[in-house]
Amino acid sequence: MPYELTTLTGPVLGAGALSERARAWMAQDRAEGECLGIWRSDIGVPGRLFVLREFEDAAALARERMRALMSDDPFNCRDIATDLSMESHEGFAFLPAVRRGSYGGVFEFRTYQLKIGGLPPTLAGWEAAIEPARTYTDHLVTNMFALDGPPRITHIWGFSSVEERLALRADHFGRGLWPPENGPDNIRHATSVIAMAEEGWPIS
Repeated sequence: MPYELTTLTGPVLGAGALSERARAWMAQDRAEGECLGIWRSDIGVPGRLFVLREFEDAAALARERMRALMSDDPFNCRDIATDLSMESHEGFAFLPAVRRGSYGGVFEFRTYQLKIGGLPPTLAGWEAAIEPARTYTDHLVTNMFALDGPPRITHIWGFSSVEERLALRADHFGRGLWPPENGPDNIRHATSVIAMAEEGWPIS
C-alpha cells in the first residue's frame, strides 16, 4: 500500500497554523487518501509538521500529488511555509500496514539514506530482526522505502516518553538484538526527529 509523507517547514512557532492549513487542504472535495496522523517536530529540527497519508493505490497517490503540484497554493501554506516536501513510499512487505492506535504521543521519525544497492540487504536484516526484538519493535508504527529520490527508508516509532525510547534502545543494543544485521553498513546518512502527535487522528 502506498503512503505519502509530507513535511511542511515554517516558523518555529508556526506549526499550529501549518496544521490548520493542511487539514483544510485534505478536506477539500478533490482530495484523496486517508490522513493517518499529523506530528509537530520537537527535538531535532524545529518548525516542521509531518503529515502521513495512506492511499488505495499508486494511481490515487499520483492524482493527489498532481493536485498539489498544479496548485498555486498547495496545502494552503504558501504564505507560511518556507519548504514543502512530498515523498512517496511503500511499506516493507513483511510488515503489517501502518499500525493505527495510541502509542503515547511521542514519535521518532528516523530516515536513513542508503548506499547504492543498500535496500535489499537492509530489508533482509530488518525482516530477521523484527521478531527477536519484539519488545522494541512493538513500538514500530511503520518502516517504508522511498519510491523517488535517493534510496532511503523512513521508520516511525511511537513511545510514551523519550525516556521509554532510550531505555528500550539501550536494552536491545546491550543484548545484541538491535540494530538489524546489514543495517548500519548500508547507511550513507541518517537523520532523526522527535515529534509530538496531534490528537484526533488514527495514530497518536
